[in-house]
Amino acid sequence: MIKKQKTIQKEICLSGVGLHTGNTVKMTIKPAPVNHGFAFSRVDIEGAPTIQARAEYVTNTQRGTNLEKNGVQIQTSEHVLAAAVGLDIDNLLIEIDASEPPIMDGSSKFFVAALEEAGILEQEADIEEYIVKEVISYKDEATGSEIILMPSDEYQVTTMVDFGTKILGTQNATLEKISDFKEEIADARTFSFLHEIEMLLENDLIKGGDLNNAIVYVDKELSESTMQKLKKAFNKEHLAVKSNGILDNLTLHWANEAARHKLLDVIGDLALVGTRIKGKIIANKPGHGVNTNFAKKLEKIIKAEKRNNVPSYDLNLAPLLDIHQIMEILPHRPPFLLIDRIIELSETHVVGMKNVTMNENFFVGHFPGSPVMPGVLQVEAMAQCGGVLVLNTVPDPENYLTYFMKMDNVKFKQKVLPGDTIIFKCDLISPIRRGICHMQAYAYANGKLVAEAELMAQIARKK
Repeated sequence: MIKKQKTIQKEICLSGVGLHTGNTVKMTIKPAPVNHGFAFSRVDIEGAPTIQARAEYVTNTQRGTNLEKNGVQIQTSEHVLAAAVGLDIDNLLIEIDASEPPIMDGSSKFFVAALEEAGILEQEADIEEYIVKEVISYKDEATGSEIILMPSDEYQVTTMVDFGTKILGTQNATLEKISDFKEEIADARTFSFLHEIEMLLENDLIKGGDLNNAIVYVDKELSESTMQKLKKAFNKEHLAVKSNGILDNLTLHWANEAARHKLLDVIGDLALVGTRIKGKIIANKPGHGVNTNFAKKLEKIIKAEKRNNVPSYDLNLAPLLDIHQIMEILPHRPPFLLIDRIIELSETHVVGMKNVTMNENFFVGHFPGSPVMPGVLQVEAMAQCGGVLVLNTVPDPENYLTYFMKMDNVKFKQKVLPGDTIIFKCDLISPIRRGICHMQAYAYANGKLVAEAELMAQIARKK
């Protein structure tokens, strides 16, 4: 079943404190059109510059995942992105009047609640999903952190953490289904060790923290001077270490809350790939550095595969439409009927096939002794596939003709020879309106892309 992209029904506002700046931040999450993805807009800067939530813009991962484009920065992007992915959302515009979203309670809980309050809207376009076919991995040799992505029927994540401290020990967490994110992961709060808190305080880098948005593991002896600094920083008259080694005024939601928050971070960081993932992630000692480096690697792999992507279809199965059914829809007839089968057909795409034989009449003159299928006929065959797509929207296709309106970005990559089987795939660029079909078309043969074009055609009733 083909899934549709999603956004939210209306804009929603949140406000809170930025963890590192300590400033009050207003964040407005707005609906976005199909294929927009996630993006942040800095409305406190003239022109409200936008930064796409993509791995290529990651510049720093010291205290969260930070993005930068043309000198404009977004800090700690991961928690709000994790909430969007966890709710199966694809397209959002996130406006903020500071460099970082509000920390809230250090989890994704409040972002999830806000998005649900805004309402989730299914859009017209199909989702783009990267289906993992082989193991992909990335390892940081210096830290031993490693991420492995392997084939799976759905997006799953397992995290294994080991900080080498008795107070935290080794923890694991697993998310079997992304639909369980809200119940099992969203409430997991960020955490830090006492020695890290001391360093941040000394360098004036954690102005918005309090005991309600960060779990503090006391991994060293707590001196009186440090205690006084913490009281001042957190604006608390009384602080103590609980029996489980955590500063008081905060109770763990789960014994493995640290591992669950690391899993939350993995989901938020991998949102920067820009594509849904159908596969299982195993993250050993994850952190923002290894997460985003893996995201960059996966983003490059996906881009490379898109350039050379050859869809796979079982041609031994019965066609969705055979040649007789195609002729009931299309007005074309031999020798100018250039598709033999329709393999797939939906409201937004069509896949067709042609067997190229030496008996084709165009081989007589193109070229004698070196038969090559003319590129213009490859484009025509793609257009005929598109014709099936658009004519399938009317109840009486036999009463219509299809006419080319324009073709753009036509490219021929490989020769098509006698004996080849060509697969044509056409996807709508925009919804069909007034009988106009605007589509991106591809032709594949012998495991390679042989031609591509952006086509526009219109149907018109026969006189």
